[in-house]
Amino acid sequence: MFNTIDVSLFKRMVINGAINLKNNHEEVDRLNVFPVPDGDTGTHMSMTVTSGIRELEACESSSIIDNAKVLSRGALMGARGNSGVILSQFFRGLYVGIKDISHNHLDVTDLINCLDSGCKIAYKAVMEPVEGTILTVIREAIEAVKAKNDFSSIDEVIELYESAAKKSLDNTPNLLPVLKEAGVVDSGGAGFLKIVEGMKLALKGEILEATDGQKEKKAETEVKEEVAIKFLYSIDFVLELKKPDSFVEKELKAALSLLGDSLSVVREENKVKAHINTNRPGRALEISQKQGEFLTLKIDNRKHQVENNEIKKQEENSTPKKNMAVISVCFGEGIVQTFKDLGVDYVIEGGQTMNPSTESFVEAIKNVNAKNVIIIPNNSNVIMAAKQAASLVHDVNVEVIKAKTIAQGYASLVNYNPEAGLEENVEAMTEQIEHVTSGEITYSIRDTEIGGVKIKSGDYMGISNGEIIVSTEQRKDALKELLSKIISSDSEVITLFCGKDIEEDKFGEIEELCLAVNSDIDVEIIEGKQDIYSYIIAVE
Repeated sequence: MFNTIDVSLFKRMVINGAINLKNNHEEVDRLNVFPVPDGDTGTHMSMTVTSGIRELEACESSSIIDNAKVLSRGALMGARGNSGVILSQFFRGLYVGIKDISHNHLDVTDLINCLDSGCKIAYKAVMEPVEGTILTVIREAIEAVKAKNDFSSIDEVIELYESAAKKSLDNTPNLLPVLKEAGVVDSGGAGFLKIVEGMKLALKGEILEATDGQKEKKAETEVKEEVAIKFLYSIDFVLELKKPDSFVEKELKAALSLLGDSLSVVREENKVKAHINTNRPGRALEISQKQGEFLTLKIDNRKHQVENNEIKKQEENSTPKKNMAVISVCFGEGIVQTFKDLGVDYVIEGGQTMNPSTESFVEAIKNVNAKNVIIIPNNSNVIMAAKQAASLVHDVNVEVIKAKTIAQGYASLVNYNPEAGLEENVEAMTEQIEHVTSGEITYSIRDTEIGGVKIKSGDYMGISNGEIIVSTEQRKDALKELLSKIISSDSEVITLFCGKDIEEDKFGEIEELCLAVNSDIDVEIIEGKQDIYSYIIAVE
């Protein structure tokens, strides 16, 4: 039983929580309401907290306040997706609750105060909080703790906090009908619970290790070239331990496991032999060197860098800033090129299959080197990270267009004028969004029922403005039904971005389906070459 949390225990708890989420992120992904194969809440939350952990592990300070601060900053910059942004704000709240204490530990009262602060700041991050989500789980967990407010140990606080979070999560379907209809609990709340469960295990002395062998999505969405090797550096070393008696092998493995794969840590008396593939060799060595002195050390570059990023940044920084630039989030080779042709200066590749991090947006804002920047997210789950990035950049005017789909972003660019002012562009582009209807065709990965539409695994679903309106066994039938719903007699133009699974010889047939609904409509078909979505459609 613990009466206080010192720096060492603080790190162990947070790292254990992050590893527990990482090891179970696919389970959380499967809880997404829409049965679309881009379920990503668990992945994005795991990447958010892991970004914070990397900064935490590198922190040399013995101050618990400093450690909470770097954890908060790391999570903030690595935040992806709405749940990831909320989670990053929760960690920011923990720091706010800790930063003014005069001692270098957390007692029971301090812990309750910082958990309460985490809840309050997480809520402030969302303009219109929705109950039945991760926010509810965070709030009801701390409310249960504050209601009791009589604890003899840290363990009792976390025990009640975890059980209340679980109870709240189980109740989320009763607060959000869409969860009950889909037969799932809230995925963001489930991800948060995994972190709390890992923290509780750390208090019990159960140190987790990140598991290998799971198929993970590419983390760096801004990388434009496909890299076959996921982790660039291979590290092998032999370490002579400073304090063999107090060395805990599991703790070193747990700390290193978040940095890469192919991890091996073997102890032989007072020496440790280790191997890891990682993109952060410096961090791996810093963590390991705390345990002793390197007797041998070998680092191999598994693939030479294609370009020198630092030189590139220096060249860009020396160039005078232009007046206006547009950043957009897109996926699919053809869609990316189309957005660039329409005036987008910088594309962050991702969106549907991988939400960009706050840091991705910050870097993009710097790279376009402009006085005024417009961001087109093209996904409702990306808007919060984009806005968070905008708030962190103080020498550039940044506005985020509320484009929630590729179709809306595409339509907004019709009204973009690089010679106009920021406010004028934002107003014109936002107005254009209101005149477009979005449509998508994709396939289902599970049986469910949403909005009265019965869906079977493998069905093709027609989605309009975020609502599933048709689900059929044949893709052509789904497209035909969707077009009949989203094309009206007043429609003038329809643009279809065809995915990788649509052959060019089908384009004539697709055009005929559109004209059968409205013979006067102009049909534009573009090879979007996107994954997962057979068609992405904009009707204006």
